[in-house]
Amino acid sequence: MRKYSFYCSSLSAILICFFLFFADTAFSASIKERMAARQPAITSLKDQGIIGENNSGFLEFLGSKKDASTVAEENRDRGMVYDAIAKKQGVDAALVGARRAKMNAERGPKGHWFEKADGKWYKK
Repeated sequence: MRKYSFYCSSLSAILICFFLFFADTAFSASIKERMAARQPAITSLKDQGIIGENNSGFLEFLGSKKDASTVAEENRDRGMVYDAIAKKQGVDAALVGARRAKMNAERGPKGHWFEKADGKWYKK
């Protein structure tokens, strides 16, 4: 039940961010839909320890490259979101990603992998 609750709150946070920054465009709707559709696969890969959240706000393989296309598509969409947010806030996209990485690590469930700012990986 806790994983499901986290999943819902994380997905809600992502969707709220999208709504706030992209509410007026059809483009944003397609990104939101793609990311929401991928979320179960992403969560499964995290649960299996195949991927983790790196310190730049992107997914990274920790071993086997199972379902590489899903991870690549998610990272591509995250990059577009970070770029758009950065442009709107007048900051660098890398800063937006790093902030998101910190939030992901703070809110992430036990059993998932995260990368610290110093590059060391840990399992929460």
